[in-house]
Amino acid sequence: MGVLVQIAQLLLSLSLLVLVHELGHFLAARACSTRVDKFYLFFNPWRSILRAKRINGKWQLSWFSAAPPKEWENFPDNTEWGLGWLPVGGYCKIAGMIDESMDTEAMKKPAQVWEYRSRPAWQRLLMITGGVLVNFVAALLIYAMMLFAWGKEYLPLRNATYGYDYCQTALNNGFANGDIIISVGEKMPETLGDAVEQMLLSDGKTVTVLRGNDTASLALPTDFSQQLLAANERMFAQERVPFVVEKVTAGAPADKAQLQAGDSIVSINGSAVPFFAQATDTLLAYAQKTIALGFYRKGEFFTQEITPTENGKIGVALRSFLSFFETKKQEYGFFESIPAGISLGTQTLVSYVKQFKIVFTKEGAKNLGGLGTIGSLFTQTWSWPHFWSMTAFLSIILAFMNILPIPAFDGGHMVFILYEMITRRKPSDKFMEKAGMVGFFIFIALMLYANGNDLVRWLSKFF
Repeated sequence: MGVLVQIAQLLLSLSLLVLVHELGHFLAARACSTRVDKFYLFFNPWRSILRAKRINGKWQLSWFSAAPPKEWENFPDNTEWGLGWLPVGGYCKIAGMIDESMDTEAMKKPAQVWEYRSRPAWQRLLMITGGVLVNFVAALLIYAMMLFAWGKEYLPLRNATYGYDYCQTALNNGFANGDIIISVGEKMPETLGDAVEQMLLSDGKTVTVLRGNDTASLALPTDFSQQLLAANERMFAQERVPFVVEKVTAGAPADKAQLQAGDSIVSINGSAVPFFAQATDTLLAYAQKTIALGFYRKGEFFTQEITPTENGKIGVALRSFLSFFETKKQEYGFFESIPAGISLGTQTLVSYVKQFKIVFTKEGAKNLGGLGTIGSLFTQTWSWPHFWSMTAFLSIILAFMNILPIPAFDGGHMVFILYEMITRRKPSDKFMEKAGMVGFFIFIALMLYANGNDLVRWLSKFF
């Protein structure tokens, strides 16, 4: 069920982002009096799930068709709206432009006044950048509305009073469970996310941690980020929290053992497990075996026999870690949320661009992921704050990726137009066709590689 929720969130998020991106191109084209032949959510090679066109004031629909109805050809000024079956993007086919649709036949005809290729360079640049601009503005708007609706709450590093449990790569490089990061180089990160970002971008720097009542200095090796990527760690660290039950699932082992909300689990078979991560690791080791679970209820200690499932689960929900620590939260009024959202979106873009350099390393390329990786970023239970946060983040990624100077990407078209504006020489239609084909094959290769990585990682779990 959890995976289905992730898939639903992924499809909804990508659909919204593709619609917003292509709508940016559409609105810019219409503003420049340029015809838009097609507007599609998802690609439609060989067949479309749905085609729609407004003719004489009425919508005409065509389902599961390989081509539009013949009579639609009499209304070329009207945009064909459609839903494809290949959920890896979408397109807005602007008349007289070589794009993802790879329709080169129209380019063999004389240029018409209502076509993209007949517009001035500055208008063509506006049409190309429309999608990127709208994606970025949409991200800023989402961040602003999130801050207005829910505010901003986070846990400062020093407020995690029990410290953190670290991944094996961190432990191999001198971290110890329970450490609290104080500084990375000369910077003092406010949150765990800030610390991880600074370490990924600052190989070879010294990290100072609070260990008990003392401090310790750790020298990160120059290949620390590559070690993390090679190990494919799920997370760098997580807050140590007591295992306090928030809710018991009906019919689960915990329900049969009569555990209750508020119970604090502290031992398994007599061995102390003061924190949640330790308890879950131990429960997994005792999967489908009867154990003695020790817990406190209203200050009194009890033990109860329980048999974890084959996945080491007992069927309880953990009380939120935010209830154990002092967090920082800031509320925003409507007008305050707008500049705050712009600032958050800009910071997110800058951070992503800085980390993008990792993609060009050996381990970074290996960890490049496709739809599976993106889907795993969503939670397995529906959370609107998390959904909108991920959608805003993906909108920024989509905007940035599209301005990369790759033929057939928006960035590739932008380079050609800027070249024309500087040199006063327009690349030939034949050159643009070939560049579009090269860019399309680059895009397909990247998609196959990224999703292939996901498939290999998934299969590795079974072999």
